[in-house]
Amino acid sequence: MNYWIWFSTIKCLGPIQKKILLEKIGTPEKIYKTNICDIEKINGIRKDAIINIEKSKNKELMRKYEEYIYNHEIEVIPIDDVNYPAALREIYDPPITLFAKGNIAFLGEKSIGIVGSRDATSYGFNTAKELSYSLAQNNIVIVSGLARGIDKAAHIGALNARGKTIAVLGCGIDICYPNENMVIYKEILRRGLIISEYIVGTKPEAGNFPARNRIISGLSNGVVIVEAKAKSGAIITADFALEQGRTVYAIPGNINSIQSEGTNDLIKQGAKAVTSINDVLEDL
Repeated sequence: MNYWIWFSTIKCLGPIQKKILLEKIGTPEKIYKTNICDIEKINGIRKDAIINIEKSKNKELMRKYEEYIYNHEIEVIPIDDVNYPAALREIYDPPITLFAKGNIAFLGEKSIGIVGSRDATSYGFNTAKELSYSLAQNNIVIVSGLARGIDKAAHIGALNARGKTIAVLGCGIDICYPNENMVIYKEILRRGLIISEYIVGTKPEAGNFPARNRIISGLSNGVVIVEAKAKSGAIITADFALEQGRTVYAIPGNINSIQSEGTNDLIKQGAKAVTSINDVLEDL
């Protein structure tokens, strides 16, 4: 059994709790074999998670997961693996296991996250695409979340430049969400890299996406917010980036547009305004 895969299937057990178990007990194999009464004595592990640790010990189900992952050439990258990105390992709540399909060498290269509104204006969409294109031409990996709007534009820009791009999913790596991005999803599988901390088959539930955003920023040297409402997922990503010590960039926008409220506020709060690619490249 691949115990790292098993460790990823346990419901209600988040990355912080997983980190505690690894520090206290050791490997996922040792956790699997530890008496549940001993796990109950460890501070920081919720009761519902403890119940699910025991429920998850289904060898037949694990066999199916392992077969699917092997047959679909999905890489399993645990936190102690040499291919696990060092910068991501250092964040407060790193994903304990990454599932990856594509060119995993991209994980160790200079990268910029580009994120923003799902309801992008034509200005925002084109700006994201052009910035991504130019950065990709300069051998910078573009990291985004495969969402509609700005994320989509960022991936398209990198692909059009025949550059490198990583899509971080808030669902299983086997699921394209939203489905309208299927063409891009398949092209990234062919020429880029798709990763997720979620076991295959995990549906795109709303709570997964804020968690996904910390991986986008954690993988990146800096994050560009192209368009964002005052309260949005892109602003959450900017907050994660600041917590992780990453540079936050923002594209100035129309002061009368609701889609620019968040980015213009970020600039007022100290984010670096981006009016040309050089504003990003000079930091890299």
